[in-house]
Amino acid sequence: MADAKVIPFDDDRARRRSAPRGGRSGGDGTVPLPAQGHGDSPGPGTPRGPRAAQAPHGVQDGDGAPRRGEDPGDPGPAPGGGSGGLERRLAKGLAFLRRRVTGEYEVDDFGYDAELTDEVLMALLRPLYEKYFRVEVKGIENIPAEGGALIVANHSGTLPLDALMMQVAVHDTHPADRHLRLLAADLVFQLPVVNEIARKLGHTLACAEDAAELLARGELVGVMPEGFKGIGKPFGERYKLQRFGRGGFVSTALRARAPIVPCSVIGAEETYPMIGNARTLARLLGLPYFPVTPTFPWLGPLGALPLPTKWTIQFGEPIPTDGYAPEAADDPMLMFNLTDQVREEIQHTLYKLLVRRRSIFF
Repeated sequence: MADAKVIPFDDDRARRRSAPRGGRSGGDGTVPLPAQGHGDSPGPGTPRGPRAAQAPHGVQDGDGAPRRGEDPGDPGPAPGGGSGGLERRLAKGLAFLRRRVTGEYEVDDFGYDAELTDEVLMALLRPLYEKYFRVEVKGIENIPAEGGALIVANHSGTLPLDALMMQVAVHDTHPADRHLRLLAADLVFQLPVVNEIARKLGHTLACAEDAAELLARGELVGVMPEGFKGIGKPFGERYKLQRFGRGGFVSTALRARAPIVPCSVIGAEETYPMIGNARTLARLLGLPYFPVTPTFPWLGPLGALPLPTKWTIQFGEPIPTDGYAPEAADDPMLMFNLTDQVREEIQHTLYKLLVRRRSIFF
C-alpha cells in the first residue's frame, strides 16, 4: 500500500473527482440542500438546521464568549420532579430519530449533515473540548459574521485533534452561529468509518476547487497548510511551524476575495509527545508516519489516550484580500509574500501564547 500524502492544494482536480462525495437521490432518504446565497436559501452567516431557532445561553468559555446549547425558551425541569423537562427532551430525541429513519433531513453535495453535526457529533466532541482539554478561545470576534473567509492554522499533535477542537470552538462560541468547513488530506477519505464521519462533519478534500466552491457559498473554510509535516513532527520541534506549501490557499482566497484569518493553537503539541517514528511499520501500513510516544505502543490501547493538556485557540485579525486586482491570484511573488505574512503571524502568536502559559496542564 502506497504511503499516504497530503493532497496538493494547488492542482488536484483528478483526485477531487475520484474522492467520495455526499450522495443524493430521491429514494435514499436525503433531501437536496440548496446552494447558499441564492433564492430562498439561507445567506452567509444565517443560522441553519435545528440551531436556527436557538440563541446562546449562559454557559461561557475562557474568553467569556457564549456557547450554544439548549433552547432558551425551555423552562427546564418542571416543579415536583422535572417530568415535564424530561418529556420534552424525550420528545425531541424521538423526533430526531424519526427524521433519521424516514430520511427527512438535509445533506449537501459535500456530504455535510447539519442536523447530525449539531445534535450528535458536536455533543460527542464537546466533553473533550470543555472538560478534558479545557479549551480557551480568544479573538473569536475576528471571524466575520457573514460571508466566506479562510481560516489558516498551525497543525500538530500526532493525531488531528486540533482540527476538531477548532471546529467546536467556532461552532460553540461564534455569536453569528457559524460552522467551520475543514479541508482534509486524502488519507481521511480512504479510512472506513472515518470517511463517513468526516463528510457528515462538513470536511472535504484539500483542493482548490472544493475550497473555492465553499468560499463562494459564503462558508468559513479551515486549512492547515503544514499537513502531515506539522502533525507528525518530533516533540523536539514543537511549536516550530513547517513549510506552508506553495501558497495555494492564498491564491484561492484572492480569487474568492475572502479574508484570511490566522489561527494559533497551543496545547495540542503535548497531547502525544512524539519521540520516535517507526518508518518501516508506517510504510507497511500505508501511513505517513507511525508515532512512538512515552506511552504508545508500550501501554497498548491505554497508551493511545491523549494527555489532558490545557489548550488555547486564538484567532488573529483578518488579512483582507478584496483590495487586490483579479490577476493578483496569478502573481507568484504576491502569493509568497502573503503566505509568509500569514505564517509569521501564526508563529509570532504561538510564541506570545507560550510565554504567557503558566503550565502545560493548567
